[in-house]
Amino acid sequence: MSTPLRKISEEQPARAASAAPISSRLADFATEFSYEAIPAKVRERAKYLILDAVGIALASTHYDFAHRVLSGIGAMSDGGDCSLIGMAQRLPLRDAVLMNGVLVHGLDYDDTHIDAIVHPTASALPCALGVAERVGASGRDLLAAYVLGVEVATRLGIAAKGGFHHFGFHPTGIAGHFSCALQAGWLQDLSARQLMMAQGIAGSTAAASQEFIEEGAWNKRMHPGWAGVAGITAASLAKGGFVGPSRTYEGRFGLFKSHLHEKEAEVDYGKITAGLGATWEIAATAVKPFPICHLIHACADSALELKRKHGLMAGDIERICALLPQETLHLVAEPEANKLKPTNSYDAKFSAQFVVAACFVRGRFGLAELESDALADPEILALARKVKCEVDPQATFPKYFSGGVVAITRDGRDLKHHEPINRGAGERALTGDEIAAKFAENAELAVSRSRAEQIRDAILDVDRLGAREFARALCGR
Repeated sequence: MSTPLRKISEEQPARAASAAPISSRLADFATEFSYEAIPAKVRERAKYLILDAVGIALASTHYDFAHRVLSGIGAMSDGGDCSLIGMAQRLPLRDAVLMNGVLVHGLDYDDTHIDAIVHPTASALPCALGVAERVGASGRDLLAAYVLGVEVATRLGIAAKGGFHHFGFHPTGIAGHFSCALQAGWLQDLSARQLMMAQGIAGSTAAASQEFIEEGAWNKRMHPGWAGVAGITAASLAKGGFVGPSRTYEGRFGLFKSHLHEKEAEVDYGKITAGLGATWEIAATAVKPFPICHLIHACADSALELKRKHGLMAGDIERICALLPQETLHLVAEPEANKLKPTNSYDAKFSAQFVVAACFVRGRFGLAELESDALADPEILALARKVKCEVDPQATFPKYFSGGVVAITRDGRDLKHHEPINRGAGERALTGDEIAAKFAENAELAVSRSRAEQIRDAILDVDRLGAREFARALCGR
């Protein structure tokens, strides 16, 4: 874990890139990976992404779904010594990783890599935390394993160019199987060959259906944690000598051919290893300002800006046009009947119509706008019926999740606002102070301010702690 990191650049000759399977090249990268090779600026950003995720996990403990999941997992568990974020209970390693993944991703408020359309921290943090605690690693190695997971998961998403969504797969639950296998293997000092085998084994478990979106089901909440479970299992099997395929990504029945069918021709396989050790995708991972599907954020900010600038009330509006990238309409605007009247909070998170209407009615969109009173608010629902979603001719997708809103008022005004770069991404990335403020707001739903500050300080000092000490600082009350 302490050897210098070999850098794989985009300038490598094409024949070198094809000389070994992709899984072998990723395994080589992981084998030579180290905390010291990560630039200080990247390590610092990683800490703030972890801070954001832990705040969300703490907030999740405030909600019923978290306790139902814990009850279900706990019924199958017999003992265990791995920590849960914000909870006093302990579970066996894989169960703890699943539970922590649910807590981080359960509110759909966690970070997103825009190009990859992957929520990397939701799988990378629970996996790194659980395995590092189990093996007694240092906080430095925990942080490094987290960065490794983010770097691999995001590159797999980038290579797919949004193709997973097209065929009904949630990319976070696909990419995380492989990145978690590498994280878990790295923390357990697997050889390069064992790491290659671990990825091949993970290829047989990587699936995450988006059918949840049709009725607001809970499946999406478990996808990142389940990726951690699968990755840890794959690494353990590989360590024991289990043999997996080597061409798990590019093979005849590999990940992309099996999941993307004819769109596999569009996959940029070079992106998976391009820039490893030189370009850090963690820097391009966006923190969410709203607890909703990231694809709707620009519309939400546009609605809020129109309300702020023009003092609009719901009664002033004749009709609304929400402008979205064409590739996203099937996720957040269709089928229209479902989107106009969400039956639960998860439905609402994926409804552009509901989100835009709530922004105009309430002048904000936070966790409170997903409570039952908001879902049944007649003013919001009436305005949602006036929202039509159309293709944004100025879309910058997939580079950014752009969008806009046009509001036609009863007195004949045609008011427009467009966000080419969604807030939280690119040059509009949230600062450390903004992330810390979001953490505090979320954490204090579950713990006292002083406890939240203790947790914040532990996260920002993780590389000076042991992994077990760090894990225990996050659990309980």
